[in-house]
Amino acid sequence: MLVSYNWLKEYVDLTGVTPEDLENKITNAGIEVEHLSFVGEGITKVVVGYVESKKPHPEADKLNLCQVSLGDEVVQIVCGAPNVDAGQYVPVAKVGARLPGGVKIKRAKLRGEVSNGMICSLSELGVDPKFVPKEFADGIYVFKDEVVVGEDALPYLNLNDYILELDILPNSAHCLNMIGVAHEVAAILDREVKYPNVDLQEEAASVLSKLDVKITSGAEKVVPYYGARIITDIKIAPSPAWMQNRLIAAGIRPINNIVDISNYVMIEYGQPLHTFDYDTFNSDQVDVRLANKEEKITTLDGVERTLLPSDIVITNTQKAVAIAGVMGGSDTEVTSNTKTILLESALFDARSIRRTATRLNLRTDASSRYEKGLDYNRVTAASNRAASLIAEIAGGNVLSGFAECGQRVIEPEIINMPWKVINDKLGTTLTSEEIRDILVRLGFDAKIENEWMHVLVPTRRPDVSIPEDLVEEVGRIYGYDHLPATLPEGTTSKAELTPYQKLRRKLRRYFEGKGLYETVTYSLTTNEKAKQLTIDESTLNDAVKLKMPMSEEHETLRMSLVPGLIDVAEYHINRQMPNLAIYEIGKVFKAQGSQDQLPNEAEHISGLITGHVHDKSWNRAPETVDFFYVKGVLEGLFDLMGVSNSISYRPAKRPDLHPGRTATIHLNDECVGYIGQLHPNVQNDHDLNETYVFEISLAHLRDQDQSEITYHSLPRFPSITRDIALVVDQSVFADHIKQSIQEAGGKLLSDVTIFDVYEGEHIEEGKKSIAFSITYLDPERTLTDEEVSRAHDRVLASVKEKFDAVLRS
Repeated sequence: MLVSYNWLKEYVDLTGVTPEDLENKITNAGIEVEHLSFVGEGITKVVVGYVESKKPHPEADKLNLCQVSLGDEVVQIVCGAPNVDAGQYVPVAKVGARLPGGVKIKRAKLRGEVSNGMICSLSELGVDPKFVPKEFADGIYVFKDEVVVGEDALPYLNLNDYILELDILPNSAHCLNMIGVAHEVAAILDREVKYPNVDLQEEAASVLSKLDVKITSGAEKVVPYYGARIITDIKIAPSPAWMQNRLIAAGIRPINNIVDISNYVMIEYGQPLHTFDYDTFNSDQVDVRLANKEEKITTLDGVERTLLPSDIVITNTQKAVAIAGVMGGSDTEVTSNTKTILLESALFDARSIRRTATRLNLRTDASSRYEKGLDYNRVTAASNRAASLIAEIAGGNVLSGFAECGQRVIEPEIINMPWKVINDKLGTTLTSEEIRDILVRLGFDAKIENEWMHVLVPTRRPDVSIPEDLVEEVGRIYGYDHLPATLPEGTTSKAELTPYQKLRRKLRRYFEGKGLYETVTYSLTTNEKAKQLTIDESTLNDAVKLKMPMSEEHETLRMSLVPGLIDVAEYHINRQMPNLAIYEIGKVFKAQGSQDQLPNEAEHISGLITGHVHDKSWNRAPETVDFFYVKGVLEGLFDLMGVSNSISYRPAKRPDLHPGRTATIHLNDECVGYIGQLHPNVQNDHDLNETYVFEISLAHLRDQDQSEITYHSLPRFPSITRDIALVVDQSVFADHIKQSIQEAGGKLLSDVTIFDVYEGEHIEEGKKSIAFSITYLDPERTLTDEEVSRAHDRVLASVKEKFDAVLRS
């Protein structure tokens, strides 16, 4: 929800409260302000100018020479906008002015003619092009309201405004409108809310008397109420500048006065409205029903949509003319020829609207409000406000009466509770009067009778229904920072990290020390990506799909972290960041039993490295990541965890990984992860260069964690090193030979290192040579040659027996 600071001042006195103060106060009261921005950021020296004359540029067909008055002087400005003309009041950036993006306006010559400034469009003043009114989309902005030449143009354009972007959660839907935010701010500041002044003048209802509204049997459960009124003799035109400015601030593009008024009232009251062209509606009967199977309608965006019997439609008894609560149909759209409109103000079931909007992938400002629930008692107030504005701005005649069907008034919720419970829960010592005062500031009708409190909850707050909700309301308005910091009585525990928290912190330190950056990706993904690159490929049928996903991109719980890292890599590489090393510690999911059971969760750690490990420098060549670099990162991890001797790697073939550069990782013969290069086809699909990934089950590492720090003194006695080169079959794994050497060497064997692998000339076909450096050491005494020879002979005998290894001559 985008909240204009200037607009908010219409409802609440903000004297002495800066936008920054308001941001902090709203956030501290429990509704996060994600961002505070000044609309005219970076704009200076833009004033109101008056175009005194215009003539063609002598050397350019598409340019004009304009003499523009700036109040204290008249300057010549060369302008190429097609809509510039004499007699206009326009925003002018003077010489020396600055515009968004760091643009500085200088005195210039265009085709030999001097230009002292620039006549500006809204886009040049920082307004997002998608919000610019159509009449100014391809040209400069022209003031239509009364302005003063030479004055700062920003206030006239509402560019002196601050926008607070609120993160509206489902339990704070009452703040999805300006009046709701005003109530919140008024409670925080202990000030009054000023409602809009609605002066509705109605005419005789000769046409309205014939209008009939019906909710067809079967739709009553999802359509509690539907109301409509008729307004005649309207004149379609652009909205006044003040309304356009406020809609733009709210992130809505102005269209025309009728459409803009319905959007304006929706933002103001939170009640979505819809206007039909009454002549093309072509009926005096409104029938609200469930759609027929395979029924079709072309919506306002020009797309033909196929409906299901669970969708609600508005009809003229002959055909559907709108998808209720989501979007109207193109057949009854308000156009420049519209003279009479039918104004809808209705209530629809939140779940039904959510299902329809999600299935059609058609989320609108209206559907987002219906989905979260509306205030029943505000539905006619919003219609009256819109009707009065249409009469005022569009010259319409509002016919008296209201055709309606269903229930639009509900009784407020009453909560009875001991008022001292609030102090017990919050740890405060508030008096009953102080508690009552806070609730009254929130718009609740609260009465105290001895130890009990009786609270009448306004219908605009459906999120408040139980005593615990009142505790939360009092706590956040009183101020969380004012609550005393106490420990539970009788506690003797001390605060410390759990073993699992310590493990995660240790892993983060390790990977960040290796140059990897931590990422956090979505747990929800597409059904296809959810099944890619899993550790256990036998669980692909255990994917968990949401019953009501927000979109196809977020419909299935992930079973691997790697696809999310691939998307992160693609995003960065598309922005000229080819060298990337990232990791993530997060949960993956798989189904257990029926779909109604909660899924199994498992913690995994995953990484992706691509590009250069080191860029080129004056003293070294660039080093490109390869399989063994990534394997080295993991070996350092296993050393840190104390499980290196239990880890082995086995070549593997997986559909999304390179067939010759992939291995599964085994801990005590159990597969706990994999490492490999992405398959070239996958790399091409994501525009990636050579990219390596890994994923490991963290639960298995945690169970085997042997990472207690131990210290060893430097050896006082010398070690003895023997190097051997063994010729074995190409199918033999070097790691298996290494393990055999470690077992056979006994307690005297200190270290084994592979330092060479060779295939080719002087080696029999089908064979390879693997060279090992073996170190023998006794920390308590000096070894004799005989002792080392006996241990070494055991090593050679073991590799001969197990692998038919022959010493290379």
